Amino acid sequence: MELAKLTLPWRDCSQPPISFGLKAPLVPGPCRGQGHLPLDQAAPSPVHLPHHPPFLLRQVRAFHHAFSTNDCSRNVYIKKNGFTLHRNPIAQSTDGARTKIGFSEGRHAWEVWWEGPLGTVAVIGIATKRAAMQCQGYVALLGSDDQSWGWNLVDNNLLHNGEVNGSFPQCNNAPKYQIGERIRVILDMEDKTLAFERGYEFLGVAFRGLPKVCLYPAVSAVYGNTEVTLVYLGKPLDG
Repeated sequence: MELAKLTLPWRDCSQPPISFGLKAPLVPGPCRGQGHLPLDQAAPSPVHLPHHPPFLLRQVRAFHHAFSTNDCSRNVYIKKNGFTLHRNPIAQSTDGARTKIGFSEGRHAWEVWWEGPLGTVAVIGIATKRAAMQCQGYVALLGSDDQSWGWNLVDNNLLHNGEVNGSFPQCNNAPKYQIGERIRVILDMEDKTLAFERGYEFLGVAFRGLPKVCLYPAVSAVYGNTEVTLVYLGKPLDG
C-alpha cells in the first residue's frame, strides 16, 4: 500500500496507542471496543517505520479505519492508496461501501470527499453491519432502511428508514456540494448524534437518538467512474 503518497488533512493531535516493536501491537477489531487484531493482519506489509513519526502513525491508524475491500458492493473497488473508492460504470445500480471498523462508543471524526461527478444521488453517513451496500436503480441507498443514516449531497436531504428527515443544513439557500470539497463527519456515540462540518464551519447536528449499536462510516454512489475518498481523523477537536 502506498500510504506515504496520500496527503491527508490531519487535525487530530492525539497519539494512537500503536507500537512498532518486535511483538505485533493491537489495533481495534471490527467494532471499537469489541476485540482486537494484530497490526500485521490489518496494515499493509511490510511497514517500515524506524522512527515512527506522528504523521505516519496517524496514516497507519487511518488505514485501519479505511474502506473495507470485503464489505462493499461488487461494482466498486478500493484503489491502491487504500482510502479511495472507485465505482465502475454499471447501469441501474447504486453501490456503497463500509469501513473496516465501526464504533459503539466514543467520539470519532472522518473526512469524505467526491473526486468525480455526484450524479443524481451521492450519500454520506453511517450504517450498521446489516445495511445493504448494493441495490437496483439509482436511489439513496444510505438511509433507505432503519439500518443506515445519510445526507444526500445532491439535494441536501437527510435520509433514514426510507424517509426524508428534512433538509440539511437548516438554512436558507444552502450551498450545493462542490466536487473536491471536504465534508467532516462527527459521530458522538455518547450523545448518540451525527453531525457535519464543511471546511471549518460546523453545519449542525443532522441525526439524534442513534441506537447503541456498532455504526460504520459509509457512502453510496451511482455515477460511473466516480471516486470517493474517506479518511479517519480520530477524536474530533472541540472549539
